[in-house]
Amino acid sequence: MTETTTKTVIAFDFGTNSIGCAVGQSITGTAQGLTTFKAQDGIPNWEEIGKLLQDWKPDMLVVGLPLNMDGTGQPLTQRARKFANRLNGRFNLPVELQDERLTTVEAKAEIFSRGGYKALKKDKVDSISACLILESWFENH
Repeated sequence: MTETTTKTVIAFDFGTNSIGCAVGQSITGTAQGLTTFKAQDGIPNWEEIGKLLQDWKPDMLVVGLPLNMDGTGQPLTQRARKFANRLNGRFNLPVELQDERLTTVEAKAEIFSRGGYKALKKDKVDSISACLILESWFENH
């Protein structure tokens, strides 16, 4: 990164039933899982997200963009874009999309290596996926 200012960035791993969330700092390029928001058909409780954004005061947001391995879109791709647009519209923060191919697989492998099969709880997978999305975004910026 060329800027010397530290940016706080929040990332989301969009899903139709749950949306993982992580926070990170541009100066370290690392992320930590925050929480997982329940969603109904891809629609979260916007007040909960608003409260989280108020607490963390991020400079920008990143949303994982689910793509097929060949880079083409899938049914969830357009919905993730719509979620990103809604975040921008509701909270007036810049939002960038980050290719998230393999993050869920990586998250499951990471959790499994730390805690075995019992550790593979869905909310953990979603927030770790959000961490991986954010860390890969930092690597590209």
